[in-house]
Amino acid sequence: MRLNPFTGAYLTDPASRWRHLLDDPAGVHYAEDLDLWLISRHAHVRRALADAATFANALTLVPVYEVCPQAMNVIMQIDAPPTTAAADPPVHPRTRRALRATFANTADRVEADYGAIVSRRVDQLVSRLVARQGDEVDLIPEFATELPLLVVLDILGVPDTDIGRIRSWADGQIALIWGQPDPAEQVRLAQGLLEFWHYCEELVRQRVESGPQGDDFISRALTYRDDDDAVLTVPEVASLAFNLLVAGHETTAGLLAHALDQALSSPQRWSTIAADPGSVPAFVAETLRFAPAIDGWLRVTRRDVTLGETTIPAGARCLLLIGAANRDPAVFAHPDRFDPHRSDAADHLSFGHGPHFCIGAGLARLEAGIALTRLAAAIPGLRLTPEQRRSFKPNVAFRAHQTLSATIDITAPAVVPVTRESAVAEMHTAHQ
Repeated sequence: MRLNPFTGAYLTDPASRWRHLLDDPAGVHYAEDLDLWLISRHAHVRRALADAATFANALTLVPVYEVCPQAMNVIMQIDAPPTTAAADPPVHPRTRRALRATFANTADRVEADYGAIVSRRVDQLVSRLVARQGDEVDLIPEFATELPLLVVLDILGVPDTDIGRIRSWADGQIALIWGQPDPAEQVRLAQGLLEFWHYCEELVRQRVESGPQGDDFISRALTYRDDDDAVLTVPEVASLAFNLLVAGHETTAGLLAHALDQALSSPQRWSTIAADPGSVPAFVAETLRFAPAIDGWLRVTRRDVTLGETTIPAGARCLLLIGAANRDPAVFAHPDRFDPHRSDAADHLSFGHGPHFCIGAGLARLEAGIALTRLAAAIPGLRLTPEQRRSFKPNVAFRAHQTLSATIDITAPAVVPVTRESAVAEMHTAHQ
């Protein structure tokens, strides 16, 4: 079969393709166009995420296509050691311990360490949008992308002046690995990725020379290292920064974009968020299930493995379709319905599962919660432009909006009482 993730319906309505895969009794499929095995059912994806002994991470950051020789020559110069997504034991448990010690990853620690940063950055961007009363804005670059990038720059101690090139480098990495660029673009993106790596090396070198005296992540990691390469090497600190500068903002940017898309697709949803901030955590959880920022992730089999009635051979690359798993009717009632009142939303796999569960999940939830709450309070009349159409960047992993055009209206719309019955009726009729 063919997945065709870079063209056609998959760029506007991937759920229709997921439904086709889930309805097929085979459960596991081989996509000739990608040379990847597609794993779509919740139980199978969950198992693959948890079983690092069978599903290795070594090729997670290797492009899904054959890279041209010129681009490969550049990529080979990037000597970043695997520390997070592409690491397997025994490296991954050691670097994971370092991350847990230096990067806040529980709800209480995230709030204590990063709450003030997030609140300050949200207020900064919301105030900027309020000042544009009556204007049409693209919420992707103006809010969804910029907020998590500013937050992660603050956490790593990186100056705001570098935001433009870091955003470009991070977007380039995603396009290079999980996109389908032509050879000339591959070379350009590879050169940008090499520059990005050298930038991270220089950040760490400067901290080493000045002494890790600050409270930023790099200083914390160097202090944790305590000059012991058995704990963490200096290149591994740079690699952690390298990964956090991408994963720390691209995934949360996707979450914010999907949450805003779903919230603004119905005036009633946005009014509910404005009137009842306590509803936001459940809304964020359902967004994570219904429209994950990463809806596919790569693994490679270490040995033959049988899922259902299909045996995947050793050495095969697999695409774990997280978006499809989150719509599996074996786990979720009415899976294609966006329902922030559902009781099973927490079973989503959008932050992964097992040893590679997203270390930034708590931060992502905090950012999305504060962002939606304060934006709805400040701009209760915010609405999508009538001509808005969903379209996503061509990619097999990151489900990123091309645009999300909205009108700034700080005037509150007429309040419509929300009942459980009206909410369910709205979910049936609203465009999903």
